[in-house]
Amino acid sequence: MDHESLLIDLKKECNFAYGELYKSYFPIVNRFILNNKGTPDDSLDIFQDTMIILVEKLRHDDFQLTASLKTYVFAIAKYLWFNKIRNMPSFLDISEKEYHLFFETIEQSIEEEKSYTDRLQYLMSRITDHCNRLLHDIFFKNKPIEEIQIQYGYSTRHNAQNQKHKCVEQIKKIKEQQID
Repeated sequence: MDHESLLIDLKKECNFAYGELYKSYFPIVNRFILNNKGTPDDSLDIFQDTMIILVEKLRHDDFQLTASLKTYVFAIAKYLWFNKIRNMPSFLDISEKEYHLFFETIEQSIEEEKSYTDRLQYLMSRITDHCNRLLHDIFFKNKPIEEIQIQYGYSTRHNAQNQKHKCVEQIKKIKEQQID
């Protein structure tokens, strides 16, 4: 399921979307919490709290996701986990300075991703419509090359891959022109 469809389904509170979110992002959150002195139960609790916060945010009409859903979910989970362990001084001794540095790092990574997304959108808007659709299907919707071949009417898999390469080259040329 692609990022946009998942967000739409989450806003509609579809159970399937929650399952997809769990399947895609829980392992990342679980690994992070286990690597930071947490337990499997902690991981489940933090992930559930993360989903509650996400759903609350999605209910607001003015909510704008400025980073990828993965980055947003992970940032919420990290925040909740560090907030929990911060309130348990014997569990992990984290100084106030380290605590603030951590959140600055999260904010910076979200800003960098936002900046990357803005640059990517600019580059995608400068290539042909055909290449824009093709690259969107390949990289954002994760369609296999065989499906691309059929959908776009390429006679062979090689021709589809060749067209993908040509479209990526369009982006590279635009990037090079920006540097000059």
